[in-house]
Amino acid sequence: MKSKKPRKQRKALYEAPLHKRHKLLSAHLSKELRKKWNKRSLPVRRGDEVKVMRGKFKGTIGKISKVDLKKLKVYIENVKRKKVSGEEVHVPIHPSNLLILNPVMDDKERLKVIQRAKKVKENGKTKKTNST
Repeated sequence: MKSKKPRKQRKALYEAPLHKRHKLLSAHLSKELRKKWNKRSLPVRRGDEVKVMRGKFKGTIGKISKVDLKKLKVYIENVKRKKVSGEEVHVPIHPSNLLILNPVMDDKERLKVIQRAKKVKENGKTKKTNST
């Protein structure tokens, strides 16, 4: 997107297709994983162990139970609150407020992403930036 206008940025978020929404649901990796994989962040998935870094539940560690692509939110097993009726419900959290501690690595696609990052680091190449 070329526009910097907040209204157009919000509109782009609301109207983003699924393949772009998945990338918007990325969280930072822990320092150990950053050094190991030479990658700063990964899109979150169900089963990843994460730590909440901001908000009321700061410091809480738990596994992701649900990823909501429509609302761009993540639900964690240990992050709940009580409703007036007494029922406990999961609290939605934005993935930018999370730190991935232990990602699920059972998928070939996720491994490919990490291998690609390692190759870039080994070759000494950096991402190209648009000057326009």
